[in-house]
Amino acid sequence: MKKDFLTLLDLTSEELQALLRRAAEFKSGKDVSACPLMGKSIGLMFNKTSTRTRISFQTGIYQLGAQAIYINTNELQLGRGESLEDTARVLSRFLHGIVIRTYEHSTIEKLAANSTIPIINGLTDLHHPCQALADVLTVRENKGRLRDVRMAYIGDGNNVANSLIEAALLTGIDLVLACPKGLEPDSMVLENARSGGAKVRVLTDPAEAAKDADVLYTDVWISMGQEKEVERKKKKFEGYQINRRLVSLAKPDAIVMHCLPAHRGEEITDEVLDSPRSVVIDQAENRLHTQKALLEMLVK
Repeated sequence: MKKDFLTLLDLTSEELQALLRRAAEFKSGKDVSACPLMGKSIGLMFNKTSTRTRISFQTGIYQLGAQAIYINTNELQLGRGESLEDTARVLSRFLHGIVIRTYEHSTIEKLAANSTIPIINGLTDLHHPCQALADVLTVRENKGRLRDVRMAYIGDGNNVANSLIEAALLTGIDLVLACPKGLEPDSMVLENARSGGAKVRVLTDPAEAAKDADVLYTDVWISMGQEKEVERKKKKFEGYQINRRLVSLAKPDAIVMHCLPAHRGEEITDEVLDSPRSVVIDQAENRLHTQKALLEMLVK
């Protein structure tokens, strides 16, 4: 039976831990010559521009012995009126899995409902679960554990924030989010996580969130597709920059994370992003290893 990865909660806690162990093995070079997906073809269907998602998936697919087929949706018959449902049924006969990066989360839900092959969420406006996989691996590498690690997310309650909330539910991370009023994470994601026992709080004060944190995390204030809201949103983010002052409130060995790309001087200063505390490049690299483990789990 096929298994999709549309949100982090498509994995159990046990499956997530197994995936992290396998990702660590890949990163260490274990089974470097193994090609578990030899002869498979994975489609990369992208409606949004990408650096880390596209290159890490293409590289990982190659390293697993499969081929990546990049699909620009503007070049499909979707642009001439063919339905997403028909497209999903046809691609299921050609491919062994599809990674999709798009806007509305309902698009990947519809794709998954009409596909007989695994569908992987490379990013939607609501969730970014592949990023969360790399994030929790990075935290575990640096802190030696996940449970009760205090993570302070400071910024927009966007897709990254939503997936971190689900990560807290699965791992026991103590997550505090500081978001401007009106820019909180999705209420249903938050309610579901809390009802499941996740330790998640949402505040408006960045300093309160940063105090005694093991991890400081931020993302851009303006996500792709929200460019028309730049001026309105930026005014709300005054005081939400991760800078020397906020870092000083965290634990002395706190690490700084950012899913990139960063708008330097806005949500984070150069001084912090380039400091020894920053693990953002390791975090980006871990996209490759966790996604290889995910592909092996779903497609093999």
